Amino acid sequence: MPSPFDWTHDELARLEREGLRRSLVTRTSPQLASRIASSRGTLLNFGSNDYLALAADERLREAARRAIDEVGVGSGASPLVTGFGRYHAVLAERLAQFEHAERALLLVSGYAANVAVVTALVGRGDLILSDARNHASIIDGCRLAGAEIAIYRHGDVEHARELLVSRPGVRRKLIITDSLFSMDGDIAPLESLADLAEEHGAMLVVDEAHATGVFGARGSGVVEALGLESRIAVRVGTLSKSLGSSGGFIVGPASVIDLLMSTARTFIFSTAGTEAAAAAALKALEIVEQEPALRASLLAMSQTFRAELRSRGFQVQCSAPATGSQKIPLPDASQIIPIVLGDPLRTMQVAQQLRERGIWVPGIRPPSVPQGQSLLRISLTSAHTSSDLDQLLSELLALLPAASRENSRS
Repeated sequence: MPSPFDWTHDELARLEREGLRRSLVTRTSPQLASRIASSRGTLLNFGSNDYLALAADERLREAARRAIDEVGVGSGASPLVTGFGRYHAVLAERLAQFEHAERALLLVSGYAANVAVVTALVGRGDLILSDARNHASIIDGCRLAGAEIAIYRHGDVEHARELLVSRPGVRRKLIITDSLFSMDGDIAPLESLADLAEEHGAMLVVDEAHATGVFGARGSGVVEALGLESRIAVRVGTLSKSLGSSGGFIVGPASVIDLLMSTARTFIFSTAGTEAAAAAALKALEIVEQEPALRASLLAMSQTFRAELRSRGFQVQCSAPATGSQKIPLPDASQIIPIVLGDPLRTMQVAQQLRERGIWVPGIRPPSVPQGQSLLRISLTSAHTSSDLDQLLSELLALLPAASRENSRS
């Protein structure tokens, strides 16, 4: 008898033909920033977002163990019922201090945080201006909000201005952007966006997921690095990248956090994250503030490797904002370095060839990137060494001939 799910076989075959079918790789070692053991062998790891190599740090492990011994594993309920524990409360207060914000709200993931903040701030009759390369969690939050969505060209503030002024009479206006774009590795023109928001009475929300821990004197992100904390009050972040734990958070004025607590469905209807993860994040924040050399060495390494790639013919764009209006310049040093190959089948072929040579560089395909923009996403961490980078460069040169390098762009 035919199954109503028979069509899934045809759909999987189509995804396979187009290079879009995905599969899981089981990691069999701890999440180490530079090397991992997996079902495909031990690999030099350039695929992790563990930028400061804290996910397996013994100090975070010990903090989590102590919390488990004290309060157990699961939180048992949503935060508004009985799921919000002492470690959660301390972490929320600590994040607000770290971000120089009035309040902070914890969520189970950065995805949940972005969906929460967009859907709580705007709805029908409102306008969202969203960068064309924003993360999928922002895109989904915009769709769920029910507001009109206007997509401006990536990093193009003038296009955002045109879209904004062409829509008078809306109730509320929200501009939302990543600070450091997760696939492109470049930084949004935040100062110019802040100017635009202030000129037109728009709310501005910035997702610092990939910048937290890496940029800024304290390590809180690009907003801090550019001296914009007082002008960009609402920010989203994660605990799962540079901070080596898991979960998401939103910081902002007390009124905004109170509103989110009462209306954000991904907060209200999700079981709270574990207190062990909160304890680990607390230790990570302490390390980020007390050991600035971790991010300084990472940014210096990233800047050097970007320059080396360019010298070998790879078209690696500048990661810093292109506009000259930034009062505080940022280095061309983002730790995310994409090599765009375009075709998803070709991209996955090169990624597989790198794995066969002992190197993990993930191939990224639609819908994670636009059609025609499939890429190899290199992410550097503070645990990588110069010999690691030499090995990666050598294999890239062997697998991508000069013509491919000249045609690549990121």
